[in-house]
Amino acid sequence: MVDRGRECTRTGRLAAGLLMAAFCAAPAAGQPAQEVAVPSFWDTAHRLEKPNLDDVRAIRFLVEAEDPPFAFIGADGLPTGFSVELARAICIELAVPCTVQPLRWDILADAIAGDIGDAVVGSFSIDGESRARFDFSTRFLTRPARFAVARNSPITDTIPETLGGRRIAVAEGTAHEAFLRAFFPGSAIATYRTESEARQALKSGTVELLFADGLNTSLWLNGTASQACCRFAGGPFTESRYFGEGLAIAVKPGNDRLIAAFDFALARIQGNGTYREIYLRYFPVSFY
Repeated sequence: MVDRGRECTRTGRLAAGLLMAAFCAAPAAGQPAQEVAVPSFWDTAHRLEKPNLDDVRAIRFLVEAEDPPFAFIGADGLPTGFSVELARAICIELAVPCTVQPLRWDILADAIAGDIGDAVVGSFSIDGESRARFDFSTRFLTRPARFAVARNSPITDTIPETLGGRRIAVAEGTAHEAFLRAFFPGSAIATYRTESEARQALKSGTVELLFADGLNTSLWLNGTASQACCRFAGGPFTESRYFGEGLAIAVKPGNDRLIAAFDFALARIQGNGTYREIYLRYFPVSFY
């Protein structure tokens, strides 16, 4: 199963120490307040009906054992992370006990099919292949692309007209490179073997901009490796043809009641501020 979001996460893990530092760090000094934007995927004005789950003894969530920042083992030896906290918040909203079991990525899909768990939550993206095997809740996150620039850069607008001739770093062979070549043909596109090398090119001043996965870039900006060199510029690029449809909770096909329950809980969590709290805990430098 092709998982663009997962590929981006794998790239970020090349600097595992950076990522783990970013989970706990405060926002980088001088980050503009307007950068802390929290996504919303639910219309809180549309009231969903809470399904009757009286006969559900517990919801069994499955997560990948090491998938930071979505799921990882904390200092207390228990699963934690963005998706783990989201799952627990869902269960609180539904007033249903839940368990969170970490498994290897390569057996997660079969675990749902084999009734080892009820739902997978994490960097499990929606695409044609995954839709053939699972039903999904509404999205709880997307992986937009973002531009980053040096902190003292005058660049604020990131549209093709203003970036003509500008040198932009991007990881080669990625959807991000394809997007740049399609929509920013007037820019000087500099490709690098990895996203990490492209980030270093921005940090060293070799290029004027970086175009990359927003989530990975936010962790870098908020971590120690960036040395507060850089900032986001412009807004998010969310074209699903390039950057995927986003992340959602996967369940066995036909489990409509559980999907309805998740959608209800996600909308409530958005409305009462819990989603915002969890999001900013793990992404204080927002990638939206």
